[in-house]
Amino acid sequence: MQETIRYLLGWAGASGFGSKSTAEEVTKTLSDLHPITAIITGATSGIGEETARVLAMRGARLILPARNLKAAVETKARITGEFPESEIIVLPLDLSSLSSVRSFVTRFLSLQLPLNLLINNAGKFSHNHSLSEDGIEMTFATNYLGHFLLTKLLIEKMAETASSTGIEGRIVNVSSGIYTWFSGDGLRYLDLVTRKKIEYDATRTYALSKLANVLHTIELAEKLQEKGAYVTANCVHPGIVRTRLTRDREGFLTDLAFAMASKLMKTIPQAAATTCYVAVHPAVAGVTGKYFVDCNQISPSEEVVSRKEAARLWAASEEMTMENILSRDKAM
Repeated sequence: MQETIRYLLGWAGASGFGSKSTAEEVTKTLSDLHPITAIITGATSGIGEETARVLAMRGARLILPARNLKAAVETKARITGEFPESEIIVLPLDLSSLSSVRSFVTRFLSLQLPLNLLINNAGKFSHNHSLSEDGIEMTFATNYLGHFLLTKLLIEKMAETASSTGIEGRIVNVSSGIYTWFSGDGLRYLDLVTRKKIEYDATRTYALSKLANVLHTIELAEKLQEKGAYVTANCVHPGIVRTRLTRDREGFLTDLAFAMASKLMKTIPQAAATTCYVAVHPAVAGVTGKYFVDCNQISPSEEVVSRKEAARLWAASEEMTMENILSRDKAM
């Protein structure tokens, strides 16, 4: 009850910020992010676009990957219209396609730009069962596996940038509190739902993808530390907000649910605050492998999150993204 009251009133936590803080407010003291180059997935609308807008406001160079290039160009136009000095580069990327992820990384690296910040924000909620071109359930492929491979392929560039510039690299995975809705063996569930051996449950599958984001963060942070990279990895829950992801499910029940939850919902500027805080605020320097809500660090649910499951998911993800296995499967 106390946490709910604190949330509704927007009381600040240890960070000095709370549920009512906006992305502009948490970055207010950071007037010059010109040394920062950031990749932000899912920046064509909602939380991702607000994150991009505020980082551009503070001077960061932005790389906007997008499946819909027209939407990305329109986002770029809106941001540069407000901040004419912004440097924004649009590149094609379909996170559900592992080959597209590889192509994006090749294009980005050819630009010979530094990379300080990677924000894995893009999300998808597949209402009906569908598979990616690589044979992976679509929600999981887009929300988690594509980001896993993207991050893996960019780690060296981020480590090199941090070493040469002395600026800490940061990876931010955008998850959701809905990750706690999934219980059981995630990899077995993924296998069964992919092969249509069980009935497709869109919400449970989405929850699994968001749990995977949390587990990815834990194992990634460990591996970065083992590598000695000056790069951190953290995970955020932006809060309850109505974006295009949920508007795709318009209808009486959806509208009723959001009406009942309206007092708990954030505006998009408020929802982008935690991402921006973890991405650039000095107070988060050196913090890694943690989970943030309302710009404050909290402990993830021990019932569904463990180091053992994080390591297990990482190993399975390595296998799912191996080029030789994918080539073999396509040839079969």
